[in-house]
Amino acid sequence: MSRGEEIIVLGAGVVGMATALTLADRGHRVTVVDGARGPGLGTSFANGAQLSFAYTDALAGPSVLGQIPRILLGLDPALRFQLHLDPDFLRWSLAFLRNCSAGAFRRNTLAGLTLAAESRRALQTLTERHTLDYGLSVPGKIHIYRTAASFAAAQAMVALKQAGGVTQTLLDPGAAVALEPMLAPIRHEIAGALHTADEAVGDPHRFCTAAHEALIRAGGSSMFDLPIARIEANGGTPAIVTKCGSRVPADRIILAAGTGAPRLARTLGMHLPVQPMKGYSITAPTGAAAPAASITDVANRVVFARLGNRMRIAGLAELGKRDAKVEPKRVRALVDSARAALPQAADYDNIESSWAGLRPMTPDSLPITRAIAPGVIANTGHGGLGWTYAAGSAERVAQLIEGTA
Repeated sequence: MSRGEEIIVLGAGVVGMATALTLADRGHRVTVVDGARGPGLGTSFANGAQLSFAYTDALAGPSVLGQIPRILLGLDPALRFQLHLDPDFLRWSLAFLRNCSAGAFRRNTLAGLTLAAESRRALQTLTERHTLDYGLSVPGKIHIYRTAASFAAAQAMVALKQAGGVTQTLLDPGAAVALEPMLAPIRHEIAGALHTADEAVGDPHRFCTAAHEALIRAGGSSMFDLPIARIEANGGTPAIVTKCGSRVPADRIILAAGTGAPRLARTLGMHLPVQPMKGYSITAPTGAAAPAASITDVANRVVFARLGNRMRIAGLAELGKRDAKVEPKRVRALVDSARAALPQAADYDNIESSWAGLRPMTPDSLPITRAIAPGVIANTGHGGLGWTYAAGSAERVAQLIEGTA
């Protein structure tokens, strides 16, 4: 088992920081490198904040396959695909279609469930060992279904996940309101609900900041505002090369750069099947009927996570959008969806911040955690579940380094 290596982690989001701290705990000398000015300022800055350990449903599945014409025509306000003719996007799209079968959906969802269980344990270990403060709470999560058909599909998923050790409770509208009284204004719209009592929420940006501080205390280091041109791994010691030409060697390099990972992998002659999936969030003061539980409205594809006296609301998924610009029209669409879902959950007239980020999406919705060149390990492709999978995939990277995977 390898110990005490010099390791560079490329990327300081939730995945990169969880990986860096996990490796430092194993006795390695870790340096985090990121092009931003600090940790957690990219896709991890203001995502949905839900830790969805029981909700690992793959994006590709039979239900999405039937919606593709509507999605391509832009008729679905929450899910859009922007087509590109470049070979990487076309290969990704074909692989996504292959993963839309019922068998692939089941296999990918259960594989995600296994990783999520590993991640729950690993995140708890990191949190307790380093006393990380990022607003972690366990309010449970309620999925709201507005049609009988969608609720029936949820019941089938409950049965599937029970085999993976997940405990969930199906609720009728009355039971849902009894559990979360703030759902009362929309009770007549609820066909059924699904409650997962041990689901958690936490602020991902605060986690990145706290993990960075813990890394420094543990003897690690960081280099920010440092754009990387390429990775070299031609025999001997791998190295990163900055855009100003500086070469920084290490025993190993962990590529946790999110949607930036495919470009850096190409400098090694490797292809990573990752495409950007743009998402949005808003943060606003809690409203008159702000739920205590974390809420996912399935029909409107919007999630609500309470962070103290603020409500984090996230939604929209735009595959192929390659810029993280906040578009006012799409923010309005998210606000409209949130109002339709829970009209009084937040003070929608006093939104404090709007955010957009690019989630690194694989065709099967599972992250890539494997060696891609001598001394180089990829840890990317977590999609919308980066916050959920981060600590678990960090453990898998450690096992690869130690030869115990």
